[in-house]
Amino acid sequence: MTVPYHLAQAIKEQQLLGKLNELTAWHVENCEPYKEMLRKGSMPLEVRQIDEVPYLPVQLFKLMDLKSIPQEDIIKILKSSGTTGQQVSKIYLDKDTSIAQTKALVEVMKPILGNKRLPMIILDTKSVLKDRKSFSARGAGILGFSNFGRKHFYALNDDMSLDVEGLQAYLKEYEGQCILLFGFTFMIWQYIYKETRDKGIKLDFGDSILIHGGGWKKLKDEMVDAKTFNRLLKEQLNIQNVHNYYGMVEQVGSIFLECSEGHLHAPSYADVIIRNPITFETLKNGQQGLIQVVSELPKSYPGHSLLTEDLGTIHGIDDCSCGWKGKYFSVAGRIPKAELRGCSDTYQGGVQR
Repeated sequence: MTVPYHLAQAIKEQQLLGKLNELTAWHVENCEPYKEMLRKGSMPLEVRQIDEVPYLPVQLFKLMDLKSIPQEDIIKILKSSGTTGQQVSKIYLDKDTSIAQTKALVEVMKPILGNKRLPMIILDTKSVLKDRKSFSARGAGILGFSNFGRKHFYALNDDMSLDVEGLQAYLKEYEGQCILLFGFTFMIWQYIYKETRDKGIKLDFGDSILIHGGGWKKLKDEMVDAKTFNRLLKEQLNIQNVHNYYGMVEQVGSIFLECSEGHLHAPSYADVIIRNPITFETLKNGQQGLIQVVSELPKSYPGHSLLTEDLGTIHGIDDCSCGWKGKYFSVAGRIPKAELRGCSDTYQGGVQR
């Protein structure tokens, strides 16, 4: 694993392409449904450009069990969130893939968090981690990011009420220290920001770093964009340092982190491609289309090249003023009429799914 943002795009693509071709061959050999889909689609097994790597729509992981490992090697099953009646994606991990994803996440976060574990407040409830063998998208996110913290404190009780006394005591204990905050965007908005605002609860998170992702649709319905979200959290809770990220359970570990300039960046082991939603042709920078994500991490299941249900735009390559190399982009939201299954859009009526 290399330093995540130092490679120029041309060098990165050259290195990544070989690994993606190897993964395509591996999954063809070890996952019969994947092999059959590529055969029926007359898709090439070895390609010369990243945007030619065969891709699967993320929707397929809801409809099929796709894995490239024997049943006995499965150590964990990750599930996307879904409202009642919706099918969920099932992602099968073996030990090697799980370790690779954890290591990658650590490297991606180093430029923001450094090497030292920070006191950590998880802006969610501990009950989401009940089943250690089968995780929801929220549970997988919490488990992955909890590696960056110590003395973990869960800000929400099991009934989603805010543990105000516990929070105040924790903030007092670590006053003057940098505290890591992690949560899902809508959960933070609904159960932390609105709760403290509406009830006049005073909390000062001081010198803290917030990492958050997922659940933007409901905020956009309330006309809240990223800048507004950041401003209101600063005003209400004194959270100064906020970084959004883009990721999904179907390619967990492949996190696209927001830089100091507010752009999402593709790390050295993953990339994004933007496609026309109708023709699926690759679009130029500056044009909005469907996001395709590629990653060298998924070996236990054929998830190394996926077409998402999200719309995005690549804004530039190698020239972001933050200094990070590679592609930088933004996400506009889900395609119209696509199924909603965001990490945190799915807590409804007190039931976790």
